[in-house]
Amino acid sequence: MRETQENEKIGLVVLDMAGTTVADDGLVERAFDAAARALGVEPGTPEHAAQLAYVRATMGESKISVFRHLFGGDEEQAQRANAAFETAYGRLVDAGHVAPLPGAREAVERLRAQGRTVVLTTGFARVTQDAILAALGWTGLADLTLCPADAGGRGRPYPDMVLTALLRTHAADSVRGIAAAGDTSYDMRSARRSGAALAAGVLTGAHDETALRAAGATHVLGSVAELPDAIAAYERAAAVAGDR
Repeated sequence: MRETQENEKIGLVVLDMAGTTVADDGLVERAFDAAARALGVEPGTPEHAAQLAYVRATMGESKISVFRHLFGGDEEQAQRANAAFETAYGRLVDAGHVAPLPGAREAVERLRAQGRTVVLTTGFARVTQDAILAALGWTGLADLTLCPADAGGRGRPYPDMVLTALLRTHAADSVRGIAAAGDTSYDMRSARRSGAALAAGVLTGAHDETALRAAGATHVLGSVAELPDAIAAYERAAAVAGDR
């Protein structure tokens, strides 16, 4: 038997930051270069090229997980690289190299005005997330912000941040009351593993529609600005189906 209309309501919306609500503008790659140099890996070398290719392929994954892979599980090197990355990214943010994607702030405000709880998530460390929010004037824009450390240390593609958002906010009666949006396949895997009703991929970041669909996207949108309407359309369709 189909769930009732009440259970089809989306009460919680979990949004990625870089590439989804925030323009990245190549900052991840620039910060990676700084991290690589800190560990003696110079640009132009085969090792640097291979590591950069992996960074590009894993956009959306928790950065410490990426560095653990790159340095063969050597935790000390991974932590050093991650610290150098976060420092470099923070400097770029402080220098003004960060901007909201068009319509992102308005989308968050619309969602909250509709009575939905909005949570912003990132694969960065808390200090970097806070720096981005402050630079954009977004402190307090969302109901809650989460980084991997807030969810026990596991970032995407694990579902932990989405589920932590639900546990922290109590904004939905079940995971079927969650919508999650992001620009990478890792965002989509995280959303689907959490049981979220909507896994919305956006085309403003790292991955294209083919990659997003392959990772389980239920919707592919031009940008996060389209998300409030997509959620409303989903609820209308669910209500009609429930009446049959």
